[in-house]
Amino acid sequence: MTSIRRRTLSLVLLVFGISMLAIGLFSYRYAAHEIEELYDASLARNARLLERLMQTPLPDDQRAALLASIESALLRAESSDERVADQRNLSRLAFQLWEDERLVMRSASAPAEPFTDRSSGYVDSRVAGHAWRVYVHGVADSTRRMMVAERDDMRGELTRAVALRTLLPDLVGLPLLALLLWWAIGWGLRPLSRLALAIHQRDPHNLQPLLMDPLPRELDTIVGALNRLLERIRQLRVREKRFIADAAHELRTPLAVLDLHAQNALAAEDSVDRHEALHELRGGVARATRLVSQLLTLARLEPEAVGQESAPRIEGNLLVEVREALAELSPLAIERGLTLNLVADESNNWQLTTEPGAIGILVQNLVGNALRYSPDGGRVTVTLGAEETQLWLCVDDQGPGIPEAQRGRVTERFHRAGPGAGAGLGLSIVERLLARHGGTLDLGPAPESGLRVVAMLPRDA
Repeated sequence: MTSIRRRTLSLVLLVFGISMLAIGLFSYRYAAHEIEELYDASLARNARLLERLMQTPLPDDQRAALLASIESALLRAESSDERVADQRNLSRLAFQLWEDERLVMRSASAPAEPFTDRSSGYVDSRVAGHAWRVYVHGVADSTRRMMVAERDDMRGELTRAVALRTLLPDLVGLPLLALLLWWAIGWGLRPLSRLALAIHQRDPHNLQPLLMDPLPRELDTIVGALNRLLERIRQLRVREKRFIADAAHELRTPLAVLDLHAQNALAAEDSVDRHEALHELRGGVARATRLVSQLLTLARLEPEAVGQESAPRIEGNLLVEVREALAELSPLAIERGLTLNLVADESNNWQLTTEPGAIGILVQNLVGNALRYSPDGGRVTVTLGAEETQLWLCVDDQGPGIPEAQRGRVTERFHRAGPGAGAGLGLSIVERLLARHGGTLDLGPAPESGLRVVAMLPRDA
């Protein structure tokens, strides 16, 4: 693709050339018209001059000598028209003096037949094989007519020559103008070249803002957009590094425990010890799998993902999806002898719009935490409520609860509420998920000294 400089110059020269062509044509026509007007005025002036000469009170012999002198002067001018430019104009001049139907006098360049039969004024005529521009002037108090004429071909040649000379500066100045425009456009695009060079020479790992001052207003907008993009990329890299570091830190201990259980299984001498070690190993694998799943879910729900990709929204039924999620968690409750209750009014409208799988993630994290912290034989109650514009899900457990001073931090990533807690990701995932749907999360004491978690979801996320 051609450079901006070359494209701009081409467009400017094209527009300028078309404009100059239009202006030149107008100027040529205007100049030619003005020159024609001057020539017509000259014809009239010469006709009046000749009339005054004819009206001079002279004896007949002197009048004849005057006419002979005028004709001789015209003949000399005609013979030298190739040498003197001013005389060339005179040599194209022809005149006739008629009295009634008799030719009294004519110049050597004038034909013997009359130029026209008109009595006065300007007229275009064709006589003796040539086109003529004629001015007829009637001599006062007589029947004489003074006809002064110029040949159209000679007159047009001079008119075109003079008119074309008015266009000569434009033709000569166009290449010079192109050079000046080339330099001016290059000077105007110099900040863009500096910006391109700065980006080209920039270290790929350098995500600091571009600092170029001063900048034109147009480039300032581009640099601002680039700096915002660099800042977003920098934040993404910071979050990515933090996530990798946190994930590595959280996975180090479970992997070490898994390795220890594997060593115990290999070193066990009887089947009972080996079975116990393998059972512990399997439990450790389950915990590690759950941790990895939570980490991946958290990564998908990071704030920077919001707005970068539009997750699809689907119509769903909160009651149906909560029942399905609780059915998947029921084996954990049965294993520990926990009672899992669902309280909801079947007649309510439970329709809402969410991302696919959002309700399942919400229930698994909230109810999963409640099952983990509730004592064996305890009870976990899930209550659903419906309002006109929003739905809410409430989970009550019988665990130790969370002190009020720590409730503001439990939604932070990897924050543990106390000894024996999980990875500290469950409530963080819930909060991020609700934020993506425009919902809210509220923590408080449960009626039976446990923790109550209330998640509010708008019907149309």
